[in-house]
Amino acid sequence: MAELGRLHSHEDHDHDNHHDEHRPDHEHHGLMASLRHLLAPHSHDAKDSLDQALEGSRDGIRAVAVSLAILLVVAGAQALVAAASGSVALLSDTLHNAADGLTALPLWLAFRLGRRPPTSRFTYGYGNAEDLAGVAVVALIAASAGLAGYEAIDRLLHPEKVTHLGFVMAAAVVGAVGNEVVAQYRIRVGRRIGSAALEADGIHARTDGVTSLLVLVGAIAVTFGLHWADAVVALLITLALLIVGYQAVLSVGQRLLDAVDPVVVERIAESVAAVDGVVEVTEVRARWAGHRLLAQVRLSVDGSSSVATAHEISEAAHHSLLHQLPNLSDAIIHVDPALLETDPHASTAHHRADE
Repeated sequence: MAELGRLHSHEDHDHDNHHDEHRPDHEHHGLMASLRHLLAPHSHDAKDSLDQALEGSRDGIRAVAVSLAILLVVAGAQALVAAASGSVALLSDTLHNAADGLTALPLWLAFRLGRRPPTSRFTYGYGNAEDLAGVAVVALIAASAGLAGYEAIDRLLHPEKVTHLGFVMAAAVVGAVGNEVVAQYRIRVGRRIGSAALEADGIHARTDGVTSLLVLVGAIAVTFGLHWADAVVALLITLALLIVGYQAVLSVGQRLLDAVDPVVVERIAESVAAVDGVVEVTEVRARWAGHRLLAQVRLSVDGSSSVATAHEISEAAHHSLLHQLPNLSDAIIHVDPALLETDPHASTAHHRADE
């Protein structure tokens, strides 16, 4: 006998105090959310699932918009100083920050697309658009690395004097501070809503802050007569971009291949195994669709149980998952009878063997 658990959202249903004990990182958003929490019943229905998906997307869009505004201001200020001073290191950092700001565009489009409801063709919705945005982020990192490297090599071959070093130093500090603010914001929101693309972009911004500090070091070196330091710093920025690009490729690539942290799989198995009536958890699968986690669990119950009892156990297991796992959106629970002399799936065993 099999029971398919209904599809629910974890974050979008209203939470009681018991739920908050399981989710220390859970946040209620504003006065209206608090009032809704007090007045609405505790539920896990389909409307809640859609509401939470929209909430996660709105948070992502907000993070992208704020980041874009900050980085464009930083890049604009740096561009003015770079043009006046002739610092190729600051120019490379400006290109880097501008590219980082432009990564907001594919992320914004992805979050907007992800807010669309599922259709008969895209039955899981459009959450994977976020992972495609991650590919665009990687491409922008690669492009900025190429431009920075070209400018650095050209300056080494054709040296020029760097002027207005005080302004260059100030611009470097502005770049470092602005990028760290953006990095902390993106990483925090990305982790909260489960968006790998947004979190990866935050890590990229943090690296940008380090490269801005390299510009400061280069400017100080130039003041002591080491005029080649400006071009060398530009090359170091290129190297930093290549490293963060490699890390982004790994992160986005794993997500595109449906990689899930084994700790998440373990938590799913432990949560279901602890439910009364569950004899054994025989299979756990999980994957991400953007910032939404999808799970599939196969468990066994007493073979003499009624369909109604098996259904209650399935619902209890599903409910436990919703409380224990951040960002869980959909879950399918399959129930098998335990302690039978024959394989309950004997009729389909030959299909599984061919896989």
